[in-house]
Amino acid sequence: MPVHFILTAILGWMVNFHPFYISLTEARYNSDTQRFEIAQRIFWDDLEEALAGESGESINFLNPADNVTLEKMVEDYLLKNNSLEVNGNILRLSYLGFEVEEDAAWFYLESEKAKRPKEVRYKNTLLLKYFEGQQNIVHVYSGSKPKSLMLDKRKTEGVVKLVN
Repeated sequence: MPVHFILTAILGWMVNFHPFYISLTEARYNSDTQRFEIAQRIFWDDLEEALAGESGESINFLNPADNVTLEKMVEDYLLKNNSLEVNGNILRLSYLGFEVEEDAAWFYLESEKAKRPKEVRYKNTLLLKYFEGQQNIVHVYSGSKPKSLMLDKRKTEGVVKLVN
């Protein structure tokens, strides 16, 4: 039996019986606008569970009963669970919207203006309250190479120093 078949079978079994929970955040500093442009990839079914937990209501992310209510719930949840500090100053974030892919969605935020970042502190508590093994990967860009953070329940924020 080929080794790749065995590995595929084992990995398939692990995914079915031991789910993993992960989100990806990309925070890119745009020197033209002097703002951070933030994109977050979150599995929409995990977000449904978190939003239901926050609101006490059943949530259908793909076919919501009310799009305006869903957008407001998403906005409130994302803004509550993301924090960006640049050069010692906490930046206000604004929610821009989202787009759905197959099993996940991309959510977009933007910061208020900031001077070129030298030090960035990012706090991400997305889904941590709802999934024991949740991990939130954060890539911070100022230029082309990212500095990365792996955040979870034990470490909800991290600091990256950027060379300009």
